[in-house]
Amino acid sequence: MSAERVAASNREVESKGEHREHRMQESSASSLPLQQKIAQRPARNRFKRLLDLADSLLRETDSLARDHAFTEKSTRLQTLSFSEGIDFYDEVKRFETGLIRLALDHTRGHQAQAARLLRIKPTTLNSKIKLYGIEY
Repeated sequence: MSAERVAASNREVESKGEHREHRMQESSASSLPLQQKIAQRPARNRFKRLLDLADSLLRETDSLARDHAFTEKSTRLQTLSFSEGIDFYDEVKRFETGLIRLALDHTRGHQAQAARLLRIKPTTLNSKIKLYGIEY
């Protein structure tokens, strides 16, 4: 056997040994508690994961706040006094302005996106904003 073949054979055996060792480390790492697994990750990855988690929590909080505001507005419809009578057009106006404000808040004032969210045409949204005097 030539020296080159012996060296190549030795490198192959070493790489197989390293591969086995790496697999053993992975299997022992999978049995570690979550805190130890996280601690073994590079700091940059942990920081990025933490930022992603914080961002998703903020988005969820915004969504819950919007849902809560919508729920409050819709429950007001249920508390109307029928004995006093209801002004249909005032209630429709109040409901529409609430929905339009929620959509504009959600889209940070972008009317075209708010119209898509409300599933109406942007020109209809714009005319209702002007009609009701909605400021955002």
